[in-house]
Amino acid sequence: MSASCRHLVVVLGDQLDRDASAFDGFDPAQDRVWMCEASDESTHVWSSQQRIVQFLAAMRHFAQALQAEGLPLHYDTLREGGLGDALREAIAQCRPARVRLTQPGDWRVLQSLSEAAGNTPLDVLEDRHFLCSTARFARHARGRRQLRMEYFYREMRREHGVLMEGDQPAGGEWNFDADNREAFGPNGPGFVPPPTRFEPDGLTQQVMDLVRTRFADHPGQTAPFGWPVTRAQALQALQGFIDERLPNFGHWQDAMWTGEPWLYHAHLAAAMNLKLLHPREVIAAAEAAWREGRAPLPAVEGFIRQILGWREYVRGIYWLQMPDYAEQNALDARHDLPACYWTGHTPMRCMADAIGQTLQHGYAHHIQRLMVTGLFALLYGVEPRQVHGWYLSVYVDAVEWVELPNTLGMSQYADGGLLASKPYIATGRYIERMSDHCRGCRFDPGQRTGERACPFTTLYWDFLIRHEARFAKHPRLALQVKNLARIEPAERSAIVARANEVRTGQLG
Repeated sequence: MSASCRHLVVVLGDQLDRDASAFDGFDPAQDRVWMCEASDESTHVWSSQQRIVQFLAAMRHFAQALQAEGLPLHYDTLREGGLGDALREAIAQCRPARVRLTQPGDWRVLQSLSEAAGNTPLDVLEDRHFLCSTARFARHARGRRQLRMEYFYREMRREHGVLMEGDQPAGGEWNFDADNREAFGPNGPGFVPPPTRFEPDGLTQQVMDLVRTRFADHPGQTAPFGWPVTRAQALQALQGFIDERLPNFGHWQDAMWTGEPWLYHAHLAAAMNLKLLHPREVIAAAEAAWREGRAPLPAVEGFIRQILGWREYVRGIYWLQMPDYAEQNALDARHDLPACYWTGHTPMRCMADAIGQTLQHGYAHHIQRLMVTGLFALLYGVEPRQVHGWYLSVYVDAVEWVELPNTLGMSQYADGGLLASKPYIATGRYIERMSDHCRGCRFDPGQRTGERACPFTTLYWDFLIRHEARFAKHPRLALQVKNLARIEPAERSAIVARANEVRTGQLG
C-alpha cells in the first residue's frame, strides 16, 4: 500500500457491487480499495462452514475482478481479530485523507469501523442497492401508531411503478395470497426443476480447504458447495429461477417435503445480500415474465412482495430500531437453544429434516425457518438472542439487517408486535398439512399429552397457557386462547408436565 492516498474505499463482504456508492468518483491514481477477511466475522457468532465459504469465496472473486480492472487494491486474507483493528492498521499505513464506506448491513460493524477511523474523516454513504433508503423509511414510519408491511408495500409499488396498471395494482388486487400456499398432497411434488448450482472453481476450492482447516469445529460442512460467488453466476441463477421455477413458486411456496431442500424457491437471497444482484433487476425480470405470459400473476406478485415489500421493510425496521432492537424479549423467553439445532439429532422428523439440510447446504426456505425451526424455538421459550445467533450463524444469506428483524420480530415475537401483528404459532397439525414429515414420525400431531404427543402440539398449548393473560384480548389470537376454556385443569397440568419433559429431553 502506498504512503498516502486521497480515499481509502472500504469494501465489506456483503458489498460486492462495483456500482456501490463508495466507488463514486474513484480515481485509480489517488484512491485505494481495502478489503479484509477478519476472523471475528466468522466467530462473533459460530458461523457455519457453508456460510464462511460463501462470504470468503465471493470476496476473493470480487477482489480478482477489481484487480483485473486495474484498481489499486489491498486485500488482507484471513487474519485474526476484527475489522476495526485491521482498518486502523490500514489507515496508519495508507494515511488517507478520507475513508469512504457504503453503509454496512450490520450495526456492530458500523460502530466498529466508525471508531477505528479515529480522526480520519469517514464518509458513510447511502447503500443504493435498496429501493428504499433508511431516511425514506423513517419518513414512512413517522407519526404512525402501528407499522405494517402491507401499507409500505403498496407505497413502494406505486412509487416504483411495479405491477401497476395506471394507478391500480395489476389484476385489481394488491396481493394474491388466496391463490398461493398450497400443499403438495399425498404424492409429493413430483419432478422439480433443479436449482442452478455451480461447481467450485480453483479459487473457491482454496477457500473450502482453508475453512475445513481453520474452522473445523464450526457447524456444517464445506461440501457440497454450489452457491453463486460471482455476478455472472448470480445472473445465471436468476435466469434459471425465472425460466424454470417462478411459474410454480406462488402455488407451492409454503409446501415442504422430506429430502427436498430446494423445491420451487429462488435461492437468490445470498447473491442479493452480497450485492451480486440488485433487487431492481430481480423484480424487473419477474415482472417481465408475467407481462410476457411466462409466469402467472399470483406467483410473480408473491415473489416480488418478498423483495419490494418484506425485504425493504425489515431493513427499514432494523435501522430505525437499532441498537435496542437486538435486546427485545417481550415474552420473557429464557430457555437455552436445544443442542439439536447444531446437530440435527432429534426424533422429530420435521426438525431433523430442516436442520439437517441447513447444516448441509446453509439453506432452508422461509416456511422451514418460520414454521419449523422458528416455531419450535418460540413455543419452547428460547431466549431470542440465542435464536438470532443461530440463524445468523447457519444461513448463507444471513446478514444482520435482514436476519435480526425476521428472527426477533417475525419468528419469535420478541418485539411485542412491532414487526408482526401476532405470534405465528400452530400445533403439529400445520406441519402435517403442509408436508409429509408426520408420516412415520413417532409423534402424533393430534395428541397434546402422553408419550406420542407431538412436541409442537404440546408446546403450542403450553404457550397459550403461559401467555393466556397477555393474548386473551389480542385481535388475532383471542380465538385460539379461548380454546383453553375447553381444557380441564387436570389436562392443563398434564400439558405443562409434558412440555417440561420436552424441554428436558425426556420424550419417552
